[in-house]
Amino acid sequence: MWDVVYGEASEVGRVWRSNADSAAAFLPRSREEVLSRGWAFAVADGRGGTELGEVASLRAVTKVVEGFATDTEREPLTSLMPRLMGLANSAVHGDALRLESGGRRPATALVSCAVRGNKAVVAHVGDCRCYHVRNGQVVLLTQDHTLAAERLKSGAMTAAQAEQSQERHVLTRVLGSELPVNADSVSVDLSAGDMLVLCTDGLHKALYPEEMARIVSQQAAPMEIAAQLVSYAVQADGSDNTTAQVIRIRQALQD
Repeated sequence: MWDVVYGEASEVGRVWRSNADSAAAFLPRSREEVLSRGWAFAVADGRGGTELGEVASLRAVTKVVEGFATDTEREPLTSLMPRLMGLANSAVHGDALRLESGGRRPATALVSCAVRGNKAVVAHVGDCRCYHVRNGQVVLLTQDHTLAAERLKSGAMTAAQAEQSQERHVLTRVLGSELPVNADSVSVDLSAGDMLVLCTDGLHKALYPEEMARIVSQQAAPMEIAAQLVSYAVQADGSDNTTAQVIRIRQALQD
């Protein structure tokens, strides 16, 4: 059973006038909630024009965190997190039908993560990512839903080509475009000292994994690490809104 401490940061970057990224978290308020519910985190990158993107991303992260906080069945995380992604998709899709303007509709990429017991479960749609950092080594837990990622998976592109291709910006799955949505999910066993990073593409397209691992592995507060990650990405690129949540698995709780 682990204790968790987290921090988050977000910057608009150098191009856009407003920020269409959103982030939210559920933090347990008692030992009972730590044991039975756990923690939940969500980061979203809104699409469809800045104002519409803001609506979509905020709606998505809010729906996931509120759904996690009010789950009365204590559903296993492996089924709960994909289900919450579906609820978020329905909410954003409803907004899209209501707010569609000039052919543009609210939509968003979303990554969510819940920690309970000794495991984390990650669910995502789009190109927001989750990384797992342990002993200075970083592992990408999610797989982008982009045209470039699909071509890489099929063997039509090399990893180097996919990283440079303009098709890495072409999403093949988002929340809000259609019902239902197919969210991918993965679980990972946790150890004390592990770090998880949820982020938008404004961050991961600007940092090499080695740079992320170096910054995240510092003995600093997660809030400071999140701020450093975002600041580094904006200085290195800055062409997009940039958001990061940093989660530290700190120590074992006594049963």
